[in-house]
Amino acid sequence: MKKTKKKRLNIAHLHWGFPPVIGGVETHLTILLPMLAEMGHNVSLLTCSAEGAKAEDEFNKVSIMRAPIMDLNWLVKRGLHGIDKEVRKVYSTFIDKYKPDVLHAHNMHYFSKPHARILAEIAGKKGIPLFLTAHNVWDDNLFLELTINIKWTHIIAVSHFIEKELIGVGCSHKQTTTVHHGVDEKMFSPDIDPKPIFKKYPQLKGKKIFFHPARMGLAKGCDVSIKALRFIKERIPNAMLVLAGTKNIVDWGLTQQKDIAYMVHLVEKFDLKKNVLIDAYALDEMPMLYAASQVCVYPSSAPEPFGLTMLESMATERPMIVSKAGGMPEIIRDGINGFIIPIKGYEELASRVVQLFSDDKLRERFGKVGRSMVEKGYTRRSVAEATLELYRKFC
Repeated sequence: MKKTKKKRLNIAHLHWGFPPVIGGVETHLTILLPMLAEMGHNVSLLTCSAEGAKAEDEFNKVSIMRAPIMDLNWLVKRGLHGIDKEVRKVYSTFIDKYKPDVLHAHNMHYFSKPHARILAEIAGKKGIPLFLTAHNVWDDNLFLELTINIKWTHIIAVSHFIEKELIGVGCSHKQTTTVHHGVDEKMFSPDIDPKPIFKKYPQLKGKKIFFHPARMGLAKGCDVSIKALRFIKERIPNAMLVLAGTKNIVDWGLTQQKDIAYMVHLVEKFDLKKNVLIDAYALDEMPMLYAASQVCVYPSSAPEPFGLTMLESMATERPMIVSKAGGMPEIIRDGINGFIIPIKGYEELASRVVQLFSDDKLRERFGKVGRSMVEKGYTRRSVAEATLELYRKFC
Protein backbone atom coordinates (compact mmCIF):
# COMPACT_ATOMS: atom_id res chain seq x y z
CA MET A 1 0.00 0.00 0.00
CA LYS A 2 1.32 3.41 -0.97
CA LYS A 3 2.00 5.68 2.01
CA THR A 4 0.25 9.04 2.03
CA LYS A 5 2.69 11.91 2.42
CA LYS A 6 1.87 13.81 5.59
CA LYS A 7 1.14 17.53 5.35
CA ARG A 8 3.89 19.96 6.22
CA LEU A 9 2.52 22.06 9.06
CA ASN A 10 2.86 25.72 9.97
CA ILE A 11 3.26 25.51 13.75
CA ALA A 12 3.13 28.67 15.87
CA HIS A 13 4.10 28.59 19.56
CA LEU A 14 3.58 31.30 22.17
CA HIS A 15 5.37 31.66 25.47
CA TRP A 16 6.39 34.39 27.89
CA GLY A 17 10.12 33.70 27.64
CA PHE A 18 12.87 32.39 25.39
CA PRO A 19 16.69 32.69 25.61
CA PRO A 20 18.36 34.91 26.68
CA VAL A 21 15.54 34.49 29.22
CA ILE A 22 16.34 31.22 31.01
CA GLY A 23 14.06 28.66 32.65
CA GLY A 24 12.65 25.17 32.31
CA VAL A 25 9.98 26.04 29.74
CA GLU A 26 12.44 28.16 27.79
CA THR A 27 14.91 25.27 27.64
CA HIS A 28 12.13 22.90 26.58
CA LEU A 29 11.32 25.21 23.66
CA THR A 30 14.97 25.25 22.52
CA ILE A 31 14.69 21.45 22.28
CA LEU A 32 11.20 20.95 20.83
CA LEU A 33 10.93 23.78 18.30
CA PRO A 34 14.17 23.18 16.35
CA MET A 35 13.38 19.46 16.24
CA LEU A 36 9.98 20.16 14.70
CA ALA A 37 11.76 22.37 12.16
CA GLU A 38 14.30 19.62 11.42
CA MET A 39 11.38 17.30 10.71
CA GLY A 40 10.30 19.60 7.88
CA HIS A 41 7.71 21.89 9.47
CA ASN A 42 7.56 25.69 9.50
CA VAL A 43 7.93 26.72 13.14
CA SER A 44 7.54 30.15 14.71
CA LEU A 45 7.46 31.55 18.25
CA LEU A 46 5.93 34.69 19.75
CA THR A 47 7.70 35.62 22.96
CA CYS A 48 8.86 38.52 25.13
CA SER A 49 11.28 41.28 24.25
CA ALA A 50 14.72 40.86 25.79
CA GLU A 51 17.74 43.08 26.14
CA GLY A 52 20.08 42.59 23.19
CA ALA A 53 17.56 40.46 21.26
CA LYS A 54 16.10 41.50 17.90
CA ALA A 55 12.37 42.00 17.45
CA GLU A 56 12.48 39.38 14.67
CA ASP A 57 15.16 36.73 14.44
CA GLU A 58 15.83 33.07 13.76
CA PHE A 59 16.95 30.32 16.15
CA ASN A 60 17.96 27.00 14.59
CA LYS A 61 15.46 27.35 11.72
CA VAL A 62 12.72 28.65 14.05
CA SER A 63 11.32 32.14 13.35
CA ILE A 64 11.23 34.27 16.51
CA MET A 65 9.01 37.34 16.99
CA ARG A 66 9.40 39.37 20.18
CA ALA A 67 7.03 41.92 21.70
CA PRO A 68 7.04 43.89 24.97
CA ILE A 69 3.40 42.91 25.61
CA MET A 70 4.64 39.32 26.23
CA ASP A 71 7.10 40.39 28.93
CA LEU A 72 5.74 39.22 32.30
CA ASN A 73 8.39 41.04 34.30
CA TRP A 74 7.22 44.28 32.74
CA LEU A 75 3.52 43.39 32.97
CA VAL A 76 3.66 42.63 36.69
CA LYS A 77 4.93 46.17 37.29
CA ARG A 78 2.62 47.83 34.77
CA GLY A 79 -0.53 45.86 35.54
CA LEU A 80 -2.92 44.19 33.06
CA HIS A 81 -5.52 46.96 32.76
CA GLY A 82 -6.01 48.36 29.27
CA ILE A 83 -3.74 45.96 27.37
CA ASP A 84 -6.40 44.26 25.19
CA LYS A 85 -5.86 46.40 22.11
CA GLU A 86 -2.09 45.88 22.08
CA VAL A 87 -2.37 42.14 22.77
CA ARG A 88 -4.85 41.72 19.91
CA LYS A 89 -2.63 43.73 17.55
CA VAL A 90 0.50 41.69 18.34
CA TYR A 91 -1.35 38.37 18.05
CA SER A 92 -2.95 39.36 14.75
CA THR A 93 0.38 40.49 13.29
CA PHE A 94 2.02 37.22 14.35
CA ILE A 95 -0.77 34.98 13.05
CA ASP A 96 -1.21 36.88 9.78
CA LYS A 97 2.50 36.61 9.09
CA TYR A 98 3.03 32.90 9.84
CA LYS A 99 -0.47 31.59 8.93
CA PRO A 100 -0.39 28.71 11.41
CA ASP A 101 -2.21 25.41 11.06
CA VAL A 102 -1.64 24.98 14.81
CA LEU A 103 -1.40 27.46 17.68
CA HIS A 104 0.42 26.08 20.72
CA ALA A 105 0.60 28.14 23.92
CA HIS A 106 2.75 27.38 26.96
CA ASN A 107 1.56 28.29 30.47
CA MET A 108 -1.14 30.63 29.18
CA HIS A 109 -3.59 29.14 31.66
CA TYR A 110 -2.15 31.54 34.20
CA PHE A 111 -0.63 35.03 34.62
CA SER A 112 -2.86 37.03 32.26
CA LYS A 113 -6.55 36.60 31.49
CA PRO A 114 -6.46 39.05 28.52
CA HIS A 115 -3.69 37.12 26.77
CA ALA A 116 -5.48 33.77 27.06
CA ARG A 117 -8.97 35.10 26.26
CA ILE A 118 -7.92 37.05 23.15
CA LEU A 119 -5.82 34.15 21.83
CA ALA A 120 -8.80 31.80 22.16
CA GLU A 121 -11.08 34.32 20.42
CA ILE A 122 -8.75 34.68 17.43
CA ALA A 123 -8.12 30.92 17.18
CA GLY A 124 -11.88 30.26 17.27
CA LYS A 125 -12.69 32.82 14.58
CA LYS A 126 -9.97 31.51 12.27
CA GLY A 127 -10.68 27.84 13.00
CA ILE A 128 -7.13 27.14 14.18
CA PRO A 129 -6.65 24.31 16.72
CA LEU A 130 -5.38 25.78 20.00
CA PHE A 131 -3.11 23.63 22.16
CA LEU A 132 -1.92 24.37 25.66
CA THR A 133 1.06 22.82 27.37
CA ALA A 134 0.53 23.01 31.12
CA HIS A 135 4.00 23.13 32.62
CA ASN A 136 2.56 24.05 36.02
CA VAL A 137 -0.61 24.08 38.07
CA TRP A 138 -1.65 26.65 40.67
CA ASP A 139 -4.19 26.77 43.46
CA ASP A 140 -6.28 29.86 42.78
CA ASN A 141 -9.28 31.14 40.84
CA LEU A 142 -7.30 32.52 37.88
CA PHE A 143 -5.84 29.08 37.19
CA LEU A 144 -9.30 27.49 37.41
CA GLU A 145 -10.86 30.05 35.09
CA LEU A 146 -8.20 29.97 32.39
CA THR A 147 -7.78 26.20 32.46
CA ILE A 148 -11.49 25.32 32.36
CA ASN A 149 -13.21 28.24 30.61
CA ILE A 150 -10.77 28.85 27.76
CA LYS A 151 -11.60 26.62 24.77
CA TRP A 152 -8.33 24.74 24.45
CA THR A 153 -8.50 22.15 21.66
CA HIS A 154 -6.24 19.88 23.68
CA ILE A 155 -4.05 20.20 26.77
CA ILE A 156 -0.61 18.62 27.01
CA ALA A 157 0.59 17.88 30.54
CA VAL A 158 4.33 17.57 31.14
CA SER A 159 3.85 14.74 33.64
CA HIS A 160 1.19 12.35 34.88
CA PHE A 161 1.19 14.40 38.08
CA ILE A 162 0.16 17.52 36.16
CA GLU A 163 -2.43 15.58 34.15
CA LYS A 164 -3.98 14.26 37.37
CA GLU A 165 -4.14 17.80 38.79
CA LEU A 166 -5.85 19.05 35.62
CA ILE A 167 -8.42 16.27 35.74
CA GLY A 168 -8.90 17.06 39.43
CA VAL A 169 -10.10 20.59 38.63
CA GLY A 170 -12.50 19.43 35.94
CA CYS A 171 -10.59 18.86 32.70
CA SER A 172 -11.75 15.80 30.78
CA HIS A 173 -9.29 12.91 30.58
CA LYS A 174 -10.10 12.85 26.86
CA GLN A 175 -8.86 16.42 26.52
CA THR A 176 -5.51 15.89 28.25
CA THR A 177 -2.40 13.89 27.31
CA THR A 178 0.90 13.54 29.13
CA VAL A 179 3.98 14.14 27.00
CA HIS A 180 7.18 14.04 29.02
CA HIS A 181 9.98 16.38 28.01
CA GLY A 182 12.91 15.26 25.91
CA VAL A 183 16.56 16.23 26.13
CA ASP A 184 19.26 16.83 23.52
CA GLU A 185 21.10 13.56 24.08
CA LYS A 186 24.03 14.74 21.95
CA MET A 187 24.49 18.01 23.79
CA PHE A 188 24.23 16.22 27.14
CA SER A 189 26.33 13.07 26.99
CA PRO A 190 28.90 11.11 29.03
CA ASP A 191 31.62 12.24 26.62
CA ILE A 192 31.57 15.93 27.57
CA ASP A 193 34.99 17.33 28.55
CA PRO A 194 34.70 19.44 31.74
CA LYS A 195 38.15 21.06 31.42
CA PRO A 196 36.84 24.51 30.36
CA ILE A 197 34.72 24.64 33.54
CA PHE A 198 37.70 23.76 35.74
CA LYS A 199 39.67 26.47 33.96
CA LYS A 200 36.94 29.04 34.58
CA TYR A 201 36.35 27.89 38.16
CA PRO A 202 39.68 26.54 39.46
CA GLN A 203 38.16 26.20 42.94
CA LEU A 204 36.32 23.11 41.62
CA LYS A 205 39.48 21.16 40.76
CA GLY A 206 39.98 18.05 42.84
CA LYS A 207 36.68 18.51 44.69
CA LYS A 208 33.74 16.18 45.24
CA ILE A 209 31.04 18.13 43.45
CA PHE A 210 27.28 17.87 43.77
CA PHE A 211 25.37 20.07 41.38
CA HIS A 212 21.95 21.63 42.01
CA PRO A 213 21.12 22.70 38.43
CA ALA A 214 17.73 24.36 39.01
CA ARG A 215 17.66 28.14 39.31
CA MET A 216 18.14 29.35 42.87
CA GLY A 217 14.90 29.57 44.80
CA LEU A 218 13.28 28.20 47.92
CA ALA A 219 10.70 26.27 45.89
CA LYS A 220 13.56 24.49 44.12
CA GLY A 221 14.98 23.30 47.45
CA CYS A 222 18.28 25.16 47.22
CA ASP A 223 18.12 25.83 50.96
CA VAL A 224 17.78 22.06 51.49
CA SER A 225 21.01 21.50 49.56
CA ILE A 226 22.81 24.13 51.65
CA LYS A 227 21.58 22.57 54.90
CA ALA A 228 22.67 19.14 53.67
CA LEU A 229 26.13 20.49 52.84
CA ARG A 230 26.76 21.18 56.55
CA PHE A 231 26.56 17.44 57.26
CA ILE A 232 28.28 16.35 54.05
CA LYS A 233 31.27 18.56 54.84
CA GLU A 234 31.75 16.76 58.16
CA ARG A 235 32.27 13.47 56.31
CA ILE A 236 33.82 14.81 53.10
CA PRO A 237 35.67 18.10 53.77
CA ASN A 238 36.38 18.78 50.07
CA ALA A 239 32.70 18.55 49.07
CA MET A 240 31.54 21.38 46.83
CA LEU A 241 27.96 22.47 46.13
CA VAL A 242 27.36 24.21 42.81
CA LEU A 243 24.25 26.41 42.67
CA ALA A 244 22.81 28.14 39.61
CA GLY A 245 22.01 31.76 40.29
CA THR A 246 20.24 33.19 37.24
CA LYS A 247 19.95 36.72 35.90
CA ASN A 248 17.49 36.50 33.01
CA ILE A 249 14.36 34.73 34.22
CA VAL A 250 10.61 35.23 34.24
CA ASP A 251 10.08 36.31 37.87
CA TRP A 252 6.31 36.97 38.03
CA GLY A 253 6.22 37.27 41.82
CA LEU A 254 9.48 39.24 42.01
CA THR A 255 10.78 36.87 44.71
CA GLN A 256 14.01 35.67 43.12
CA GLN A 257 16.39 38.16 44.68
CA LYS A 258 14.81 37.75 48.11
CA ASP A 259 15.31 33.97 47.92
CA ILE A 260 18.92 34.32 46.81
CA ALA A 261 19.69 36.78 49.63
CA TYR A 262 18.34 34.31 52.19
CA MET A 263 20.42 31.44 50.82
CA VAL A 264 23.59 33.50 50.64
CA HIS A 265 22.97 34.35 54.29
CA LEU A 266 22.64 30.62 55.08
CA VAL A 267 25.98 29.92 53.39
CA GLU A 268 27.68 32.65 55.41
CA LYS A 269 26.01 31.64 58.69
CA PHE A 270 27.17 28.02 58.32
CA ASP A 271 30.69 29.08 57.22
CA LEU A 272 30.34 27.25 53.88
CA LYS A 273 31.63 29.94 51.49
CA LYS A 274 34.66 27.84 50.51
CA ASN A 275 32.38 24.89 49.75
CA VAL A 276 29.81 26.66 47.58
CA LEU A 277 29.97 28.07 44.05
CA ILE A 278 27.15 30.36 42.94
CA ASP A 279 27.12 31.87 39.48
CA ALA A 280 24.91 32.38 36.42
CA TYR A 281 25.87 29.85 33.77
CA ALA A 282 25.38 30.05 30.01
CA LEU A 283 23.38 27.27 28.37
CA ASP A 284 26.49 25.86 26.68
CA GLU A 285 28.22 25.62 30.06
CA MET A 286 25.56 23.39 31.59
CA PRO A 287 26.72 20.09 30.01
CA MET A 288 30.25 20.74 31.32
CA LEU A 289 28.92 21.41 34.81
CA TYR A 290 27.17 18.04 34.79
CA ALA A 291 30.35 16.42 33.53
CA ALA A 292 32.39 18.05 36.30
CA SER A 293 30.00 16.74 38.97
CA GLN A 294 29.77 13.33 40.58
CA VAL A 295 26.17 13.73 41.80
CA CYS A 296 23.20 15.94 40.88
CA VAL A 297 20.43 16.96 43.26
CA TYR A 298 16.96 18.49 42.98
CA PRO A 299 15.34 18.38 46.45
CA SER A 300 12.37 20.53 45.45
CA SER A 301 10.17 21.77 48.29
CA ALA A 302 7.22 22.35 45.94
CA PRO A 303 5.36 19.88 43.70
CA GLU A 304 7.79 20.10 40.77
CA PRO A 305 5.81 19.57 37.52
CA PHE A 306 8.59 17.59 35.86
CA GLY A 307 12.17 18.85 36.09
CA LEU A 308 14.09 18.85 32.81
CA THR A 309 17.33 18.77 34.77
CA MET A 310 16.62 15.14 35.61
CA LEU A 311 16.97 14.20 31.96
CA GLU A 312 20.10 16.31 31.54
CA SER A 313 21.68 14.55 34.52
CA MET A 314 20.65 11.11 33.26
CA ALA A 315 21.91 11.86 29.74
CA THR A 316 25.35 12.69 31.13
CA GLU A 317 25.33 9.49 33.24
CA ARG A 318 25.12 11.33 36.53
CA PRO A 319 22.92 9.91 39.32
CA MET A 320 20.29 12.28 40.64
CA ILE A 321 18.65 12.68 44.02
CA VAL A 322 15.17 14.23 44.02
CA SER A 323 12.45 14.82 46.58
CA LYS A 324 9.16 12.96 46.49
CA ALA A 325 7.44 15.92 44.89
CA GLY A 326 5.26 16.30 41.83
CA GLY A 327 6.31 14.54 38.64
CA MET A 328 9.96 13.85 39.48
CA PRO A 329 9.41 10.32 40.86
CA GLU A 330 7.96 9.41 37.43
CA ILE A 331 11.50 9.57 36.04
CA ILE A 332 13.88 8.99 38.95
CA ARG A 333 13.43 5.47 40.33
CA ASP A 334 14.70 5.01 43.86
CA GLY A 335 17.70 2.69 43.88
CA ILE A 336 17.60 2.31 40.08
CA ASN A 337 18.91 5.53 38.54
CA GLY A 338 19.04 7.71 41.65
CA PHE A 339 17.42 8.24 45.02
CA ILE A 340 14.16 9.79 46.24
CA ILE A 341 14.09 11.61 49.57
CA PRO A 342 11.31 13.25 51.62
CA ILE A 343 10.47 16.91 51.02
CA LYS A 344 12.75 19.11 53.18
CA GLY A 345 14.81 15.98 53.95
CA TYR A 346 18.22 17.62 54.22
CA GLU A 347 19.58 14.83 56.46
CA GLU A 348 18.47 12.17 53.99
CA LEU A 349 19.95 14.22 51.15
CA ALA A 350 23.28 14.47 52.96
CA SER A 351 23.33 10.71 53.60
CA ARG A 352 22.62 9.84 49.96
CA VAL A 353 25.19 12.31 48.60
CA VAL A 354 27.87 10.86 50.90
CA GLN A 355 26.86 7.34 49.84
CA LEU A 356 27.23 8.18 46.14
CA PHE A 357 30.48 10.10 46.65
CA SER A 358 31.87 7.01 48.38
CA ASP A 359 30.67 4.31 45.97
CA ASP A 360 32.08 4.57 42.44
CA LYS A 361 30.33 1.40 41.23
CA LEU A 362 26.91 2.56 42.42
CA ARG A 363 27.34 5.95 40.74
CA GLU A 364 28.36 4.24 37.51
CA ARG A 365 25.42 1.83 37.60
CA PHE A 366 22.88 4.59 38.24
CA GLY A 367 24.46 6.66 35.47
CA LYS A 368 24.35 3.87 32.89
CA VAL A 369 20.70 3.09 33.65
CA GLY A 370 19.78 6.77 33.40
CA ARG A 371 21.46 7.19 30.03
CA SER A 372 19.73 4.09 28.71
CA MET A 373 16.34 5.44 29.82
CA VAL A 374 16.96 8.73 28.01
CA GLU A 375 17.96 6.99 24.77
CA LYS A 376 14.85 4.79 24.83
CA GLY A 377 12.19 7.36 25.64
CA TYR A 378 13.29 10.91 26.41
CA THR A 379 15.14 12.21 23.35
CA ARG A 380 14.35 15.43 21.50
CA ARG A 381 12.88 13.36 18.65
CA SER A 382 10.59 11.37 20.92
CA VAL A 383 8.97 14.50 22.42
CA ALA A 384 8.60 16.07 18.95
CA GLU A 385 6.98 12.95 17.50
CA ALA A 386 4.54 12.67 20.40
CA THR A 387 3.59 16.34 20.02
CA LEU A 388 3.15 16.01 16.26
CA GLU A 389 0.93 12.98 16.73
CA LEU A 390 -1.45 15.13 18.76
CA TYR A 391 -1.38 17.96 16.19
CA ARG A 392 -2.34 15.52 13.41
CA LYS A 393 -5.49 14.44 15.26
CA PHE A 394 -6.88 17.95 14.88
CA CYS A 395 -5.29 19.22 11.63
